[in-house]
Amino acid sequence: MNDDVRNIVLGVVAAGISAALGWLARTYLWKRKLRRKQAFFGLPDHSESLLVVNRDAGSPDLAVHRYDVFALLELAALIKDCGAHAEVITQDAARQGFGERTEFCVGGPGSNRRMAAHLHAMLPGVRVNTDPEPGPDRLAFQIGSERYRMEKGLSEYVLLARLTAGQPGLTRPVFLFSGQTAITNQAATRYLARNHERLARKYGNNTFVLLLKVVNSQAYGPDVAELVADVTRAAQAPLPAPPAPRNSHRAS
Repeated sequence: MNDDVRNIVLGVVAAGISAALGWLARTYLWKRKLRRKQAFFGLPDHSESLLVVNRDAGSPDLAVHRYDVFALLELAALIKDCGAHAEVITQDAARQGFGERTEFCVGGPGSNRRMAAHLHAMLPGVRVNTDPEPGPDRLAFQIGSERYRMEKGLSEYVLLARLTAGQPGLTRPVFLFSGQTAITNQAATRYLARNHERLARKYGNNTFVLLLKVVNSQAYGPDVAELVADVTRAAQAPLPAPPAPRNSHRAS
């Protein structure tokens, strides 16, 4: 073997080794990224999850709003990416606790009894005005001492939460998407899909509750969602007691 052939062979071997090392490095990084994603969502390979869908509050039938359907499709894509499986059930068919399977619960408490139960049990500092009568406070959020009113189509709010049961052996989280309108539910699922890596870095696998504002949905749909505040502490604390009425007395 002369020097030219030897150099060619050595070059081919070096290129093969470099390609193999590059492939191994990319595979390692991809798997590490996938494991972090699976840990954040509580979705290891071949695990089962639950998609709890609400009903369309504006429909007399047991229908699902099209924006809630879009939200479920985005969540289904996340679940598939993690190598997990999903079962879709309606809010009135959910008859189980939480923590054994990852749960994604979509819709406000007025259209989703499962959401109402979660808010009552785990987020006592949150109240949603579900009174069907029109008025400035209809569908308004109260979180702690703050109130957030809706301007339909212009300024609408949604809670995005990752909650854990805090019980030994029950490590699967519950994700809540509780919006003032159906389009805000989809905005919250899209926000989670786009920002889950940043949220995982910031919160790890811990509980968080975020308040998002969907801006000008009549023009931009669910695409423009702004983070208003991290309301985890206020949402988990009991609501402040209303001030006692003041009695006036006149001297006789």
